[in-house]
Amino acid sequence: MIHVGGDRFRVLPWQGHGGVALLSPVPGDRPPPAEAIRGCMALLADRGVREVVTGALAQPEVPGFLNAGFAVREHLHLLAHDLRDLPAAPAPMRLRRARPGDRAAVLAVDAAAFDDFWRLDEAGLDDAVQATATSRFRVGVDPKVIGYLITGRAGTRGYLQRLAVQPGLQRNGLGSALVVDGLRWLRRHGVQRAVVNTQERNAAALAMYEHLGFRRQPDGLSVLTRATGIVG
Repeated sequence: MIHVGGDRFRVLPWQGHGGVALLSPVPGDRPPPAEAIRGCMALLADRGVREVVTGALAQPEVPGFLNAGFAVREHLHLLAHDLRDLPAAPAPMRLRRARPGDRAAVLAVDAAAFDDFWRLDEAGLDDAVQATATSRFRVGVDPKVIGYLITGRAGTRGYLQRLAVQPGLQRNGLGSALVVDGLRWLRRHGVQRAVVNTQERNAAALAMYEHLGFRRQPDGLSVLTRATGIVG
């Protein structure tokens, strides 16, 4: 955690790349101003960080980063589900709780499903599991791990943190089964709204979420990048 005045930023290594950091502002009363972001960047540069990638930022958070010299790397769709009418469970799939011994297989599925910029390493997987106070980590097996979903909840808000299915086995219902399983778990625990984001170019994932009752939100999210040597 980095503190700059009254603003706080969470910093993690980015996908195992040395010298690249993942930076996310800790939610507060207002988005962080450019001055605080520049101060954070200076501290990271002193620690040997060459480049910074932001987490998925809501639109009110973006201007401060743009004014601090960041550029948009990718736009994401943000979708929400009110959990009132849940879809029927797809055809039976073998789902179970993830075990410590599944980690290598889970990361292999993730690496196959995402390009280099988005895929998770060990630290990224831990961060997805620990991003909320309570989480559910489920895998699909046949009999090896062929997909997984991490679902999180905080109060009445739910989050689909990460979903991946082995590419050769996509469109067979496993992704939908994992999502429905996660949504039902959230509703059992009193969650009233669940959100998920996906890349704008990922038409297959977008179609699946909308088929399952998610609705696209007017304002999406953005991921930004900046080299620490750039003067904001």
